[in-house]
Amino acid sequence: MQANIKTPVFIGWDIGGAHLKAAWLNAYGEVIAVYQEPCPLWQGLNKLEKALTAILIQLPRQAVQHIITMSGELVDLFSTRAEGVVEIIALMQRVLEQQALQVYAGRKGFILAADVLAEDIDDIASANWLASVSYVARQLEQGLLVDIGSTTTDILLFQHQQPDVLGYTDFQRLASAELVYTGIVRTAVMAVSQEVHFAGQAVGVMSEYFASTADIYRLTNELNELHDQSTTADGQAKTRQASARRLARMIGCDAEDFPVAQWRQLAHIIREQQLCRIQLACEKQLQRAAPASIPRLIGAGIGRFLVREIADKLGMEYIDFDALFTMPAQKTSMQIADCAPAVAVAYLAIVDASAAPCQMG
Repeated sequence: MQANIKTPVFIGWDIGGAHLKAAWLNAYGEVIAVYQEPCPLWQGLNKLEKALTAILIQLPRQAVQHIITMSGELVDLFSTRAEGVVEIIALMQRVLEQQALQVYAGRKGFILAADVLAEDIDDIASANWLASVSYVARQLEQGLLVDIGSTTTDILLFQHQQPDVLGYTDFQRLASAELVYTGIVRTAVMAVSQEVHFAGQAVGVMSEYFASTADIYRLTNELNELHDQSTTADGQAKTRQASARRLARMIGCDAEDFPVAQWRQLAHIIREQQLCRIQLACEKQLQRAAPASIPRLIGAGIGRFLVREIADKLGMEYIDFDALFTMPAQKTSMQIADCAPAVAVAYLAIVDASAAPCQMG
């Protein structure tokens, strides 16, 4: 049923290449609900419009301020990232029908969609991570925000209540290891593992898209069905049995060649390889922390259970992104931390006309 309210509400949108996320906040910065819809944007802008419509029917219509951030401009539907930014903003303007639509431009803060210029594009493109760390830095003095999503992992140091980052663009952040292109649903297993110890011997892993990390986390029983919104590598079922079959192909086997317990063991081996990669990137950023500080890890994203584990391994305090927000009685099945950039960008729009400045290291 559509809500019908007159007090101001704020809707933050995080427009990704595979999912659309939204957060509904009241005027006090309290989160009412968060939403996620599959949005394979590389297949066409109609996928974004469909996902947008599915969420809009659950939101209020009156006294609403929409705010958008994005990373979906990178998909190969667009010939350039700049084209992607322009096309995404245009679609959001058309569907939302709001003249005061705000676009998050990272270091520049918020810009009305109608006022976006060519020189703003680089600040708008893939700036959603900065909204998250800017929010967290307002709440805590220092720490390392680690947001593990379906596709990517952001590893973001903040100190003295300011983001302390080395890179801004995707290219710069890949170089600084603040962006690790690995996630718990959509990443191809061949991008995580090249060799495993299996059945008593070292076995190479095939460079074929036979399985994804969703198969790994189904077999480890850590993948929430609500977060499992992408198609499988073979287009078949999202069951543990089907996941074992896909994983078996990665080492040239059929699932029947070994007991189910050994495929679960293999999943845990690959999980550990992915965890180690993320942990090493975290340790690299922690080396820049002030010597006298005692950093903590803040976990966000649907894979934040791995952040908690890394914190335990490093002997550090763990704080869940959810704990930084007040949630009223009304609640959806998704959690705040599942949609961190959408929540953060709405909050920043409420409390300040521009986001916290980005301190480039």
